[in-house]
Amino acid sequence: MTGMERLNAAIKGTPADRIPVFCNLLDQGAKELGLSIEEYYSRGEYVAEAQLKMREKYGYDNLWSLFYVGKEAELLGCGKIIFAKDGPPNVGEMIIKKYDDIAKLQVPDDITSHPAFAEELECLRILKAEAGGRYPICAYLTASMTLPAMLMGMEKWLQMLMMGPSELRDELLAKCSDFFQKQIAAYRAAGADVLVYSNPFGSTDFIPRKFFNELSLPWMERDLGPGGTAGIVYYCGSSRFNDVIEAVINRLGIGAFYLSPMDDIAEGKRLIAGRGLTCGVINDIMLLEWSKDEIRTEVKRMIDAGKTGGKFLFGTLVMPYAIPEANIRAMLEAAYEYGRIEGPQ
Repeated sequence: MTGMERLNAAIKGTPADRIPVFCNLLDQGAKELGLSIEEYYSRGEYVAEAQLKMREKYGYDNLWSLFYVGKEAELLGCGKIIFAKDGPPNVGEMIIKKYDDIAKLQVPDDITSHPAFAEELECLRILKAEAGGRYPICAYLTASMTLPAMLMGMEKWLQMLMMGPSELRDELLAKCSDFFQKQIAAYRAAGADVLVYSNPFGSTDFIPRKFFNELSLPWMERDLGPGGTAGIVYYCGSSRFNDVIEAVINRLGIGAFYLSPMDDIAEGKRLIAGRGLTCGVINDIMLLEWSKDEIRTEVKRMIDAGKTGGKFLFGTLVMPYAIPEANIRAMLEAAYEYGRIEGPQ
C-alpha cells in the first residue's frame, strides 16, 4: 500500500497492511544532499529532492514541504535568520520591539509572491508532481495565538497575552489570524494534503483552562473558520492536550490529534472515541541516547496502547539533526513490525 492509502484507511477505520508511520526528518535533508543547512534551505528544489530521497531510503509514509518554522516570521518582515551547522534555523530578530510596532505590522496581500514563500511553493510543486496521491504532503502552520512569540519573543508575548493591553493584543492576533488564513489557503491551493495546525496555546500546559475557553478557542475558530478543518491536524508542540480534546472536537470539528509524548495514548484514544485519528508521538529527543532495545520497547509500548480498534498513526516530534541513522532505522523498523495489522480491527 502507499502512504496515502494507509493514511486514508486509518482515518476511515478500514483495513490496511499496517498503521501509517510519519517521520519528521527536516534538517537531515542537508546531510542527505551534502549541503550546509543554510544552502539547503535556500532552494525549494533541494528540500523536495531530499524529502523524496529520505522517504525512499527509510520507507515511511509522509513528505514535508516545511523548511523551518521561522520562515513565517520572514514573510512578515523578519530580515535575519540564524543558521546553525547542525540544527534548525532560528529567528534572528524580533520585528515587534515595542507596542507601536504592532500598528506597523503589514500582512502581505499575496504571500505567494514573497520570495521566501515562493521556494516553499516550488518544493510543494515538485513533491506533488513526483509523489502526489501516493504519499501525503504535510504543511506546517503556526496558529494566530502562537505566531506573536516569533515576532516579539515569548516573554513579551506572554506578558501581553495575560496582562494586556487587550486592544493591542487583539490587534496583533487579528493580523496574525489574517496571515494564517492567507497561508493555509495558499497551501491548500498548492496541493498540501495534511495541514499541521501548531498551537502550544491550545494546551492547558501553557494557559489556564478558563483562558483556553475564553480566548484560545475563539481565535482558533477565527483561524480555521473560512477554510474549514479538512486535512487539519491539531498539534500543540510537545504540550499535552488530552484534557481539551473534547472541546476541540465539539467547537472546531477537528478530526486528527497529534498527541504530546507526555499524553497517555490509550486515554487519548478513549477520549477521541472513534471520532477522529489518534496519533501517538514518540519522544524522539531520547533517540539521541537510547539503545536499539530501548527504542523497540518504547515503540511497542506506544503501538500496543493505540493500535487496537484502528484509527491510529505512529509519529515523531522534532527529530534532532544528531540522531544516529541506526536509531532512526531501529525506530522505523519497530514501527513497521509492531504496526502490522492482521485480521479484522
